[in-house]
Amino acid sequence: MAETSDNNSEKKTGAVRVKAGVLPGVREIRRPDFTRKAADIEKAEAERVLTQGDSNMAENITEGKEDDSNEELDASAVTTEPHWYVAHTYSGYENKVMTNLRTTIQNRHLEDQIFDVMIPMQDSVEMKTVTDKDDGSTHTVKKVVPRKMFPGYVLVKMIMNNDTWYVVRNTRGVTGFVGPGSKPVPLSENDIKPLGIRTQNVSVDFGVGDMITVVAGVWKDTMGPVQKIDFNKQTVTINVELFGRETPVEISFAEVRKSN
Repeated sequence: MAETSDNNSEKKTGAVRVKAGVLPGVREIRRPDFTRKAADIEKAEAERVLTQGDSNMAENITEGKEDDSNEELDASAVTTEPHWYVAHTYSGYENKVMTNLRTTIQNRHLEDQIFDVMIPMQDSVEMKTVTDKDDGSTHTVKKVVPRKMFPGYVLVKMIMNNDTWYVVRNTRGVTGFVGPGSKPVPLSENDIKPLGIRTQNVSVDFGVGDMITVVAGVWKDTMGPVQKIDFNKQTVTINVELFGRETPVEISFAEVRKSN
């Protein structure tokens, strides 16, 4: 999806780094305002359709958008082989777009032209301090929660032609494809490779400056304010008294909890 210069730099640097929430090669794309909630969009669309007197369209969640008949697919974007493309969606509408598009593919028998629809996910590990109601003791609990890698995007593997382009972009909740104007740009191999890897992010219920207590390990029962948090190493740094002076030490997330 990146320009030629970007592709050259990718070859020099090797594997592409995928950062959660940033889709490779589309950092410069300016998107419309996606802050509206999916429920609000659907309600407004249904009311608009009902006002026009067509109740059947209000129930049709796969083709609820107005037809942009003046816009046509750029001829240079047509392909005979399938590629992965990226479709913009309204915020919170990714799952509905994926479900509706899969239903449309089945109903219109487009399985030989639109092959897959997916939302890249990653496992986010949340660590929270839980207090026992009976004895008041506290302990750290880990919870794995799947989260979208690229909120506001849906990936579609398809052969790009006028019919498939029309079906995807007229699915309710889709605002268009990634690419200049009406010319969708397919993802490159370097863009695709990292998307199949499920990474883990860790979130904690304390921040820099918060008081924490070490509950296990060498520094058990030590208390101190958080000086630094390293999410890559999953450690927190606090100052401890060592040989008569304060010394920063790194402690695992699993061995600390936020002080009450």
